[in-house]
Amino acid sequence: MDALEFRLRDEHVALCDLLKLSGIADSSGQGKHLIATGEVTVDGQPESRKTAKIRANQTVQCLGQTVRVVADQV
Repeated sequence: MDALEFRLRDEHVALCDLLKLSGIADSSGQGKHLIATGEVTVDGQPESRKTAKIRANQTVQCLGQTVRVVADQV
């Protein structure tokens, strides 16, 4: 399955917000629940911090979907 590409507008985005903004979660609350239940990995490692700072060139996986975070070209 192809990875979604998320363009980062700032230096980082909170993991729970990324899940919402990329469409994997319907809300930040659902994103936090997915993180808390161990459904999320960052760069292949389990991530349990709901507001982990996700930066450009990181890859997030959740529920079989992959999000590749890239820097926004300004």
